[in-house]
Amino acid sequence: MQVDKIKGHQTDQLIEAVLALKDKEEAYRFFDDLCTISELQSLSQRLEVAHMLRMKKTYEKIKNETGASTATISRVRRCLNYGNDGYDEMLERLYPDEKPFELRKD
Repeated sequence: MQVDKIKGHQTDQLIEAVLALKDKEEAYRFFDDLCTISELQSLSQRLEVAHMLRMKKTYEKIKNETGASTATISRVRRCLNYGNDGYDEMLERLYPDEKPFELRKD
């Protein structure tokens, strides 16, 4: 698990801070202070790529709609297929009525 490589006081502090956010406006302020615009856009883009992959959108459609590179799309797909199910857990909470297509777990 890659997460084991980053566990520690600093990462724990970041995770606790995110969990302590009370609402969307507070989250916007926190992430505006914490991240550059580019970093926040990259994180947001990856989540949207994961959402589109779960809905079986093509790489071309994802690239055109999100601006993500094929390398980013491939990395997100690898996380969906072989990761810790973090994307799936969050996307199921964000879109509980959507029925994602099964991704192949090669």
